[in-house]
Amino acid sequence: MITLTPDEVKQRFGPLFAQKFLVMVDERAGAAEILEQCRVRGTIEWDAMNRQRAGGAVNRCRVEGTSMTIHARLGKYPVNFGSAAGDIGGQALEAVEVSGDEVITIWAGIAGAGVGIAACLPQAPGVIRTEYPSEDDLKVGGARTNHVRIISPRYEKVCIGIDDTDTKTEGATWVMTLKCVEACRIDGVEFLNMRLVQLNPAVPNKTTNCVSSALNFAVRPGKIPKLLESVRSFVEKNTFSRDTGIACYHGIKDFADSPVARQVKTEILTREQAEREAESLGIEFLDRNNGKGRIGALGAVVWGNRGTEAAGLYGELL
Repeated sequence: MITLTPDEVKQRFGPLFAQKFLVMVDERAGAAEILEQCRVRGTIEWDAMNRQRAGGAVNRCRVEGTSMTIHARLGKYPVNFGSAAGDIGGQALEAVEVSGDEVITIWAGIAGAGVGIAACLPQAPGVIRTEYPSEDDLKVGGARTNHVRIISPRYEKVCIGIDDTDTKTEGATWVMTLKCVEACRIDGVEFLNMRLVQLNPAVPNKTTNCVSSALNFAVRPGKIPKLLESVRSFVEKNTFSRDTGIACYHGIKDFADSPVARQVKTEILTREQAEREAESLGIEFLDRNNGKGRIGALGAVVWGNRGTEAAGLYGELL
């Protein structure tokens, strides 16, 4: 086994194109999310298609700009390059394993795809070290096959939903939410993205648009309490409303099939209904107001990882 740091990989192969590598795990759900960023979109799209085709630990891939999120299973699984193996190369995620405070992702690549997993990805910010089973795995390009084990810090995922921080005359929840991100910068906490979630515009008791906001973070396990308290404190200190709601889910879960995902966009829910639904889904409320903002905060968490459809009316797609 040969072990190289990102700097040593860069010295060996020259600087390449990976911009970020981060792995979040949820052992309760047996799930992981892997975030990669590259300098250009084309390589990300090609990698996503190849990894999804090869199967292994990959459930599905999503591309946004020059970033890719892999939704994966914990454990090790057989991969299948299919016809790609003989004709155009291929790339696969074989395993995601948790080892204490670290996560090990195990990769295989053929031909040019082998360069990606053996020379490019191991240079990414966020990688601790990469293990190569043999010297042959350090020979990249051509028709070779490469295998690597990439070790990175263990992160967990936190989604926070915020709603009802404004009034008819003051404030905007999306502005408050983005200011919250800036105010809550913490070592060991990586801000992933923010989404605006369109709720039911027919709700009578609203400001104008009936839109809540979701924040997604990758968090080192020991930093989660500090993040949650920082967000709660900032929002409650700066809100213009007495009905502000703050909801939180810690883990990796798709709420697409939950009835409440449709209800928050098409029905008029009571706070009590929202609280019951949140409890059944494992979503907690951080606010101390017990106000109607909890409805929209729940909606933000449920839709916070759904992509552009979160911003649309129910059933509306780009």
